[in-house]
Amino acid sequence: MMANTPNEQTLRIAADWWMRLSDPAADERTTAQWLAWTDEDSSHLLAFERVTELATRLGQLGEVTRTRLLAEFAPTAPAARHWRPWAAAAAVMAMLLSGYFGWAALRQQTTTQVYASGVASRRDLTLDDGSRVSLGGATRVTTRFSHDQRQVELAEGEAYFEVAHNEQRPFVVHAGKITIEDVGTAFDVRRTGDRVTIAMAEGKVRIFDGVSGTQDGFEAVAGDKVSYDPQHPAFRVTNTNPSQIAAWRDARLEFDNEPLSVVVANINRYSEHPVRIVDADLAPLTFTGTVRTDAINDWLYALPEVLPLQVREEGGQVLLSHAKSHAENTPGQR
Repeated sequence: MMANTPNEQTLRIAADWWMRLSDPAADERTTAQWLAWTDEDSSHLLAFERVTELATRLGQLGEVTRTRLLAEFAPTAPAARHWRPWAAAAAVMAMLLSGYFGWAALRQQTTTQVYASGVASRRDLTLDDGSRVSLGGATRVTTRFSHDQRQVELAEGEAYFEVAHNEQRPFVVHAGKITIEDVGTAFDVRRTGDRVTIAMAEGKVRIFDGVSGTQDGFEAVAGDKVSYDPQHPAFRVTNTNPSQIAAWRDARLEFDNEPLSVVVANINRYSEHPVRIVDADLAPLTFTGTVRTDAINDWLYALPEVLPLQVREEGGQVLLSHAKSHAENTPGQR
């Protein structure tokens, strides 16, 4: 006979059989009747196995006395009283069984949401768990929340997280190859391709990378700034002022000895006109300083004073290329 999925009625009968067989007074006749029932349909044995698994997990059910079961669940009419304790226990078991599978389904159910912000914009969110998230310009995150998990993926851009405390339900942010696990704190994550920077404002997090294969990770606390560059094997940890973290919320982008390519990528999340590095060997040049998102053009045209490059506008873009002599400068160059 082909196996069938047990229905609710079959599960209730299986619960009744489980209770009868658990009775120390059960005899060979009870066992024979149970075997006959399991032979009637393959779904019967499957249902009984599910009930047995549930009983094992619950553990406490065996300690419930017949008196309590009768008092709470058994009818008081005198007829057929000899089987009512087991009927009551079976009813309890069936209700627990239904509740367990419903609870398990609820635990496995995941709610997914995608949030995004536009170029040169900011978006503030309050997630279902009460956590607050601020998205910087051109940022996209995906949340996957279930009964016991809070997962967030930062696909691109920068986000500041103020996490609602819940030790039983860790808050985990994935940014490229980096995973940040938190219980309740505040921190900023910036992702530029596979480069990731984490700045801690409050509390602590545990950081893991998907390259080394280690499972332990390491802790970062308030005042730490952790940088991950896929071109280097180790994290770079420096100190920062917690009050200055996520300065982009006050229209300031802060860079600390970072490649021009990274600086430009983050500038482009706020610039009306895309900035492009024309000569590839300019990309590794490093920059330290502050760029105001409301004065990007002023910063761009002051950049040749600190780096050996020129800035020009062409086709609606701002191009960065090798510095040239004054005589070679194009008429439209500033």
